[in-house]
Amino acid sequence: MKWVILLCIRFYQIAISPFKPATCRFIPTCSEYARLAVEKHGAVRGGWMAIKRICRCHPFHPGGYDPV
Repeated sequence: MKWVILLCIRFYQIAISPFKPATCRFIPTCSEYARLAVEKHGAVRGGWMAIKRICRCHPFHPGGYDPV
């Protein structure tokens, strides 16, 4: 399961992200955060952390440095 999620994230980073404007308010970017979270904490916990992070990535949140 973990490798499927990582493969999807990598596909997004290579095939979709370069064609979108850079709008992520965080460092590392949300997709990189998701990749690191899934690698470090596994599919379930890392996936949940990634979902929470993506929900925080909006214009009303200050953003900034947010490590896994």
